[in-house]
Amino acid sequence: MNIAIVGAGLGGLTLARVLHVHGIPATIYEVDASPSARTQGGMLDIHDHNGQLALRDAGLFDQFRGIIHPGGQAMRILDQRNSVRMEEADEASAAGEAGDRPEVDRGRLRQLLLDSLPDDAIRWGTKVIRARPIGGGRHELAFADGSTTTTDLLVGADGAWSRIRPLVSDAQPAYTGMSFVEVDLHDADARHPGPAAVVGSGMLFALGPDKGFLAHREPDGSLHFYIALKAPQDWVGSVDFTDTVKTKAILLEHFADWAPELQALITEADSPLVPRTINALPVGHRWDRVPGVTLLGDAAHVMSPFAGEGANLAMFDGAELGKAIAAHPGDVEAALAAYERDLFPRSTGASQEAADNLALCFDANAPQSLLDQFAAYAADGH
Repeated sequence: MNIAIVGAGLGGLTLARVLHVHGIPATIYEVDASPSARTQGGMLDIHDHNGQLALRDAGLFDQFRGIIHPGGQAMRILDQRNSVRMEEADEASAAGEAGDRPEVDRGRLRQLLLDSLPDDAIRWGTKVIRARPIGGGRHELAFADGSTTTTDLLVGADGAWSRIRPLVSDAQPAYTGMSFVEVDLHDADARHPGPAAVVGSGMLFALGPDKGFLAHREPDGSLHFYIALKAPQDWVGSVDFTDTVKTKAILLEHFADWAPELQALITEADSPLVPRTINALPVGHRWDRVPGVTLLGDAAHVMSPFAGEGANLAMFDGAELGKAIAAHPGDVEAALAAYERDLFPRSTGASQEAADNLALCFDANAPQSLLDQFAAYAADGH
């Protein structure tokens, strides 16, 4: 069976790895020229109820434990006056345990998955420009270099703007109303002691109405953070982010009444300022069964990051799809039907949680609404 996976993100790699564990070959087609063609983003918290389960199915959990960032599960919530409203230590790492949401560097996690695959499993620098059905559940992929291939099973693992999604759904991600500016502060303890003290050893939420800062301390000692703003959809296009001095001045205007310690996260930034619009598919996105093709990860259910589920669900999707294929040898449709039966309700729940959390993190009472949410989780034993 010719299995084609479009996209070498965490979800596509997990699918290929689980298939490999079961002795089933697959080919990943990835537009990036190499694994190092672009940076992979910051820290991820890998949850015990999905992401960690996927790594167990992939036979990589022990190796995963070796890349956990000690102290990364610590968390601080601040208000715009830089007052600490909540603080949690990373007790799991201190005890030498993984815990329920250990932090790992996305690039190291991706490399762990890459290293677990055969050398010929990924076709780097291969851009899919068209996918079309050719009957009997088979599809033809056309690539930018003029070549084509046919598939018995096609999996879209190619992210929010998937080229495979139109085969099953007309839905497109929509702007959520929030934009991020991604920034780094390098060698923070030595060069940026003020921001380092603000962020602490793990994750930071510094929130107010319609804006805030979300940050992680990285294993290399840098601070990776996002400046979050409620803004019109065209705001990102109205700012010249290559002009760092001017962009910092624009951002500081939005945080003019915030504590100087928090303003320093902007003024001391020593990396390029990278804009990100936050987009999401409709909550409850689903499709009717289409022979020979399915989606996973952001291609299926891209959502805001405020449930912390994007990477976790992508890996879990990949593992569940791999196991379904292995459990139904030679019967693609039975495998895809079984996979999608569980995919839709779990992605709907996570998407709704992400949408709700996005709203409460930046509502008129921020950060109190988030504090109330954590209090409710604690009361429920989470």
